[in-house]
Amino acid sequence: MRPLPTRIFSGEWDGGHVQGIAVDFDKGYIYYSFTTVLVKSDLEGHILGSVGGLTGHLGCIDFNPADGCVYGSLEFKRDAIGVGIARHLGLSPNDLPPDAFFCAVFDVDRIDRPGMDAWADGVMLAAHLPEVTADYVGCEPDGRPHIRGCSGIDGTGFGPGFADRVPGRLHIAYGIYGETDRVDNDCQVILEFDPADIRREARPLSVRTLADQPDGFRSAGARCLGRYFLYTGNTEYGIQNLKYDAYLDRWLVCVYRGRKPRFDNADLYMIDASVPPVWGQVPGRGEEGHLLTLAKPAPSGASPDAPAGWHWYGGQEGVVSVGDGRYYFSVSRRPKGYTSTVELRRWDSADPRMPFVLCE
Repeated sequence: MRPLPTRIFSGEWDGGHVQGIAVDFDKGYIYYSFTTVLVKSDLEGHILGSVGGLTGHLGCIDFNPADGCVYGSLEFKRDAIGVGIARHLGLSPNDLPPDAFFCAVFDVDRIDRPGMDAWADGVMLAAHLPEVTADYVGCEPDGRPHIRGCSGIDGTGFGPGFADRVPGRLHIAYGIYGETDRVDNDCQVILEFDPADIRREARPLSVRTLADQPDGFRSAGARCLGRYFLYTGNTEYGIQNLKYDAYLDRWLVCVYRGRKPRFDNADLYMIDASVPPVWGQVPGRGEEGHLLTLAKPAPSGASPDAPAGWHWYGGQEGVVSVGDGRYYFSVSRRPKGYTSTVELRRWDSADPRMPFVLCE
């Protein structure tokens, strides 16, 4: 096992709470998404640079070793989250662009100082994700807003294709509204992309351009290779962090637990990547689709037919797999500004209460 720091501190930032982390193990860099600020540090915690100017919500991020870039979910919404971001940045809600969803691509080698601007310094491109925008702004046949419960996007991770095991595919997960009075929002939705297509469609993006030319951005975008469903039951805002782990050959699916009593309502689920998707009826919905398989821990107290996960809160604000049974998890604090302490943990067992233990 390579020697790694057991704890890394991010410093204090005012962009918003930490949404995700990404690590370049070869160069020894760690990246943090603080909602409206991307931070670059070495593994000893020395700050090397930061990128602001993001008036959208930067969510989960992941490092792509194939091109050396950091990819992340980026959403512009006029809902309560978007209005909160606007007020935090001193903007009027009227300054927000129309609802739209993107994959951001950061040229992190160019991040060399604090206080850089995503647009002015040319360190970020963005590719529109038309399927997400269409589901968010659309309505179900019964008139309910947000098709498939879509609240936007968050979880972002590189790993093998679900169906063909092609390495290096990009996966972006929906946020899912957690309304307890509907039954069509109990599946997670994950889109799969070729990162080369994301790069081809990515272009400079400013809020003013997006506001002035929304149709131009919505008419183009990256081509989705497939939409996949994971039956977890109810969650609050869907998959917060999504990361592939080669050690277990599983995807870690970190969520805010749901509130429907008939479900297990766990904090962590895992996708068994060794099992190919099957075509079938999507639970709770009047459609068929590609269904993913959960890797389950020991049975819990929930009903036998309920999806089972781990009752362990740890990856919602950032998780990275080292690939050897160790993982970095982000733990946020807010003494004054927003901070993250990244802890090194190891896989211990399938115990739903403590599947990852601290490395000392």
